Amino acid sequence: MDQSKLVVSPSPHILAKFTTQKIMLAVIIALVPTLVASAIIFGWQVLLLTGVTVGACVGFEALYCLIMKKPIPVGDLSAIVTGLILAFNLPPAFPLWMAIIGAFVSIVVVKQLFGGLGFNFANPALVGRIVLQLSFTGAMIGYTYPASIGGADALASATPLLAGQSTQVPMIDLLLGTHGGVLGETCALALILGGLLLIFGKVISPVIPVVYIGGVYVFKLLLGLGAGGALGLVAWDSLAYILSGGLLLGAIFMATDYVTSPYTRKGKVVFGLLLAILTVAMREWSNMLEGVSYAILLGNLLVPFINVLTRQRPLGVKKRAKEQDAGKGAA
Repeated sequence: MDQSKLVVSPSPHILAKFTTQKIMLAVIIALVPTLVASAIIFGWQVLLLTGVTVGACVGFEALYCLIMKKPIPVGDLSAIVTGLILAFNLPPAFPLWMAIIGAFVSIVVVKQLFGGLGFNFANPALVGRIVLQLSFTGAMIGYTYPASIGGADALASATPLLAGQSTQVPMIDLLLGTHGGVLGETCALALILGGLLLIFGKVISPVIPVVYIGGVYVFKLLLGLGAGGALGLVAWDSLAYILSGGLLLGAIFMATDYVTSPYTRKGKVVFGLLLAILTVAMREWSNMLEGVSYAILLGNLLVPFINVLTRQRPLGVKKRAKEQDAGKGAA
């Protein structure tokens, strides 16, 4: 037997057709419908803002790795994904220099300082968005009306969700995105299309987004019924509730991040329900009103514990434990 053909290597030993680059490319393709929709709704500045965040993320990653004399991983396309998602968390007229700060936090602080792709404790773009929200609150809530209903230069007081008017906005406007908001929370149809591309392409599991979005809908429905609302009206209000704000963007593109989400099926269900509870609680009883970003961040921090508590017990462990107990008793 030719011993040279025997290769010993550490696990895992499962080969798959997906590489990091292919996965990231699939995510980029899934984000394109939202980018196109945002550009149509808000105008050319959307492309400029997105280009700046993507360019800054790629540049910071290359520069950091160059300074630290590490391999430059920009070819895996993960920095491009981070730049796109960060842009989708910003309003159209957001100052470009502030967006660059968000890119620095996302790539250098959250990703590279923790060891690079695969070692970040939370979704980089998510943390970048939270830092910008806390640092430049006025700019982050400087939402603009779509060009079709007043011009992209007209400032909106808030999104339908933040204004408490999601039920007053026609459902077709919530689906098409013709209302104020950040780039990635307006056109629900584009986000859903991107999510379907990822699910049917087997890039992400549908468990987390379905449980998360469905959980928010059910919890909001129960709250409405508990307050004495009519079933039909409450059901319609709950549907508008999940189409408003950043829920779809967070559930599809941020909560499903491979590194910061559970790897077990039970864990994904627990994670989705946890995010749903936190999101509804923050929207209903805190002064943050949106809640998605903070809910996902808190969920990311709990993922290691969820993985441990929901992982499958190795076959025979209980039996061996009983045998050992029996042996101690006999002795």
